[in-house]
Amino acid sequence: MAEAYILINCELGSEDNVIKELKLISGVAEVKGVFGVYDIIARVSSTNDEELKKAVARIRSHQGIKSSLTMMVIEGQGN
Repeated sequence: MAEAYILINCELGSEDNVIKELKLISGVAEVKGVFGVYDIIARVSSTNDEELKKAVARIRSHQGIKSSLTMMVIEGQGN
């Protein structure tokens, strides 16, 4: 299982729309609006790294997103 968390900054006022559209992307397991430095956090999961990379690329190319930070999960650490 491949998994990543993506911290997202989007255009002012577009947060609700971006969240709705991100939920439609295959591999997006969870999307939440957050307060702080970032506007949205998304959890992406897939059975392999290639599919995960495709989902991350689709998210990063979304028109309403200004910037993002992707953090890949280290499998097995902490178990």
